Amino acid sequence: MELYQLTASELAQMLRNKECSSEEITKSVLNRIKETEDRVGSYVTITEETALEQAKVVDARLAAGEALSPLAGIPISVKDNICTKGIRTTCSSKMLSNFEPPYNATVIEKLSAQEAVIIGKLNMDEFAMGSSCETSYFKKTRNPHSLDHVPGGSSGGSAAAVAAGETILSLGSDTGGSIRLPASYCGVIGLKPTYGSVSRYGLVAFASSLDQIGPFARSVEDISMLYSAICGMDPLDATTARREYPDFQKDLSNADLKGLRIGIPKEYFSDGVSTEVKEKVLAAAKLLEENGAVLKEVSLPSTGYALSAYYVISSAEASSNLARFDGVKYGYRTENYSNLIEMYENTRSEGFGDEVKRRILLGTFVLSSGYYDAYYKRAKLLQKQIQQEFADTFEECDLLLTPTGTDTAFKMGEKTDDPLKMYANDICTVTVNIAGLPAISLPCGEDASGLPIGMQLIAPKFAEQILFNVSRKYETLVGGLNKVAVL
Repeated sequence: MELYQLTASELAQMLRNKECSSEEITKSVLNRIKETEDRVGSYVTITEETALEQAKVVDARLAAGEALSPLAGIPISVKDNICTKGIRTTCSSKMLSNFEPPYNATVIEKLSAQEAVIIGKLNMDEFAMGSSCETSYFKKTRNPHSLDHVPGGSSGGSAAAVAAGETILSLGSDTGGSIRLPASYCGVIGLKPTYGSVSRYGLVAFASSLDQIGPFARSVEDISMLYSAICGMDPLDATTARREYPDFQKDLSNADLKGLRIGIPKEYFSDGVSTEVKEKVLAAAKLLEENGAVLKEVSLPSTGYALSAYYVISSAEASSNLARFDGVKYGYRTENYSNLIEMYENTRSEGFGDEVKRRILLGTFVLSSGYYDAYYKRAKLLQKQIQQEFADTFEECDLLLTPTGTDTAFKMGEKTDDPLKMYANDICTVTVNIAGLPAISLPCGEDASGLPIGMQLIAPKFAEQILFNVSRKYETLVGGLNKVAVL
């Protein structure tokens, strides 16, 4: 077995036992990228030289007998909307195609403190707006399990790289399902953390009240390890919670499921969800029930309106956040203008792609005079209602179990001409962001074509440890979830 096929926790143990070096691990991943990247298209930027230098530093410390942090020497790749000092951060947009940030995001500082090896920056839907990784200015990322299919979005590159063995771990961002949906489509594990548990400082904003950075991996232990490294209060981000976080990897256990109350929300198993997805997800629920969990049908009646509320809120915030990209201080500037207003107009017209423009226009519309009360205010009221419905449901349940997506990965180009069909992919995931809850997507089988199916576990705020423990139990019951796609 090649080193790139192993999990981060396995590689960390091998490093400490001196069975391999960080340089050997890094070279294994870089060689895998060279073999597969032309077919998968996960990366915007590969930092080979820097990565090997970082690996050599870890190896020197190991040879000197120094103690290593859990992630030391482990290759990690980062979604290209997370700022990296001196390394291009493009948001997969023409607008930022040559932008090099003068600072690191807080999560990058935390990874650097752990001496993780940064392999590169990963492709995404432009400014994180999309569900298929097809709106990138640079390239389209493909699903490693079937190159004719999408990897999901917006963190498609982050999921595809882990699934293909082009990295060991990765970071993505999740605004309405952008970690969990690609994890489901690519057959890996993806965590959307509680809002406010991971700093957003240095994350290029899409919708500030919904965005959250989170990890991808091929084992539950790896997810808990990476989440432990990046969570915590940050004085540079006023929305981070002031609280103590445990060592999630250290506290990880095969949970005793006896008496665990798992809610099955009926709205998430509607006619819009494919039969194969329903069957696999309910089979996973049945397996948990057979091992002691108690299943209970519950209702979240506002779910049917959540998608509309999400796109109103997220587009409104996007129209405000993306106003800063005007060609004045950084990023792309048009060459064709005769005055300041024309420079603004031409820069934004040429620099943004169609999907980004669509959402800016929608957001500007719902915030405009005469429409604010009819759209944005009503969406925010519905957000409170959805939050309350989840709170009431968690009075009678410990976790909720749903499909991650309504179907498996669709074919490249299948939905690019129909934005409403594309938006409908997020129906099972957007409510979690609206409510600020943590959720994890786990592989739970394949459809008849061999494409992965994901199930979603949702927990109360800051209950990630419960998610990890139950996920670890499921992982053990099915004999592991670690699977690198065969390319």
